[in-house]
Amino acid sequence: MQEAVVHVHRGGPLVALVGNPNCGKTALFNLLTGSRQQVANYAGATVERKEGRLLGASVRPMRILDLPGAYSLYPRSPDERVTCEVLAGQAAGEKRPDLVVCVVDATRLRRNLRLVLAVQRQGLPVVVALNMSDRARAAGINVDAQALAAELGAPVVPTVGVRAGGEAALRELIADRSRWPAAAPPQHSEHSDAEQVQALLQRLGLGGLVAHEASERIDALVLHPVAGPLLLAVLLFAVFQAVFVGAAAPMEWIQAATEALAQGTAAALAGAGAWPWLASLLTQGVIAGVGGVLVFLPQILILFFFILLLEESGYLPRAAFLLDRLMGSVGLSGRSFIPLLSSFACAVPGIMAARTIANPRDRMVTILIAPLMTCSARLPVYALLIGAFVPARQVAGFSLRGLVLFGLYGAGIAGAMGVAWLLKRLTSAGQVRTLMMELPDYHWPAPRHLLLGLWQRARIFLRRVGGVILLMTVALWFLASFPAPPAGANGAPIEYSLAGQLGHALAVVFEPIGFNWQISVALVPGMAAREVVVSSLATVYALSGAEDAGQALAPLIAQQWGLPTALALLAWFVFAPQCLSTLAAVRRETGGWRIVWLMTAYLLVLAYAAAGLTYHAALALGWR
Repeated sequence: MQEAVVHVHRGGPLVALVGNPNCGKTALFNLLTGSRQQVANYAGATVERKEGRLLGASVRPMRILDLPGAYSLYPRSPDERVTCEVLAGQAAGEKRPDLVVCVVDATRLRRNLRLVLAVQRQGLPVVVALNMSDRARAAGINVDAQALAAELGAPVVPTVGVRAGGEAALRELIADRSRWPAAAPPQHSEHSDAEQVQALLQRLGLGGLVAHEASERIDALVLHPVAGPLLLAVLLFAVFQAVFVGAAAPMEWIQAATEALAQGTAAALAGAGAWPWLASLLTQGVIAGVGGVLVFLPQILILFFFILLLEESGYLPRAAFLLDRLMGSVGLSGRSFIPLLSSFACAVPGIMAARTIANPRDRMVTILIAPLMTCSARLPVYALLIGAFVPARQVAGFSLRGLVLFGLYGAGIAGAMGVAWLLKRLTSAGQVRTLMMELPDYHWPAPRHLLLGLWQRARIFLRRVGGVILLMTVALWFLASFPAPPAGANGAPIEYSLAGQLGHALAVVFEPIGFNWQISVALVPGMAAREVVVSSLATVYALSGAEDAGQALAPLIAQQWGLPTALALLAWFVFAPQCLSTLAAVRRETGGWRIVWLMTAYLLVLAYAAAGLTYHAALALGWR
């Protein structure tokens, strides 16, 4: 397993932020450095070291490291090992921290303070950030920071990581090296850390700390063995309904703007007497390709709005517990839920988040099945095909298109569970693991974090549209435009191009599962990014002579494809092999090519088999 080594901002004193998972450490890091890491309300949000500079440092740059969350300094997983190695000065290419800021949740001192004691025994200067102090006061927990500092022998600074300015006192302390404490000498005690913390809390009058009563009342319903799973299913169902219903109007606005841009560009180029190839590149290549993908941005943002809402509220760890029994039946624990959930955004962070899984066999299986979670890159493909072939009608009061989308996500999950079950039977270490995971208190999501998360997703999507998607679209336009057709040719010019020849060659392989040569061409650049399939189809059909293919791709393919072909393509993308960036992440996390080739092979077989079975089943049912 390879671990990331940071080589940014190498100069200046090094300050490391450590703490239990879900203590608000990353939120403080964002305030201290001005970074934009996403804050999630569940364990395992930070799975590698993140580095930034302390904002406002007047003398010289100060480096701030946000280390993965850890419960102790006895590492049980790769991400905890990163934290332990940095604190011990054993991390490759990194010096030992000059100061350690132990971030503790003021509402959960009994557990959080154990890590503080362990860090102090490392002989490092320690400052304690008493985070979430506002929530502690609201819950009636009054922590005397000065008394706690006297007990620990280290400065204690109250902070509120989710509020601008909530880090001000901590920032001032870090920036002024004269206020840093001396390194604590190694300590040995006859009592365990738990006993020392209990005695400390008793002396502070906090020995009777109890769990958050409101959270317990909510959990009585949310974690109920019958009502809990039903509530989870209803929530997921509502999300996918909203993806189609709520995005309809903004998608129409984007489509209208794209059409106007294409028409205006064509008219301007014609009036300027531009070269025909330039007009073709801009209107049939760039605008048709990029516009065909950009229209799906509202659906992606709606989906991630609900995911972020559930993250911020503290519900997602409960979903992990609800799914623990199901995942245990296929040889995994609920801890795999967080990496798999991350894979709904993108398989790359999901694969990286598997570092939080201590058991090597479970971690490897989670990496193998993470690509079967329906990532956001597949949503444009699903939305295109569903919009083209599924009627916009209601079924029992629900959108039929939303029901189909919900079913596709469910098919990916079912496929992942099936692969995990098979691996359980084939591996000797397929026993069920007990799940131990922190359940954070419920709280209202911070609007700032929701907006930040949505902006990050929009920026990632737009960067892909303006980067790899644009590049692949232009490359495909070139391949689809040259060479020119021979004299007297009757077919569309694209059929004589390099792309047309490649498509007809690949069609020999894909025709048995219902794919035509245009689809076969589009699958090739789709290896770079899933969304490219949509832009590639728009470009191919635009160069095939179809009018407004980039802006009216859905009705165009509805006319030219049969329903069995559309269903087969949907089935293909449920299991389709991953993009190159995902395969690169798998190689980095597993330290070799063996798992990469295994993943590629089994996904190709699954995708081809699922598409073929779907296509021939639809034909047998008489669907056309």
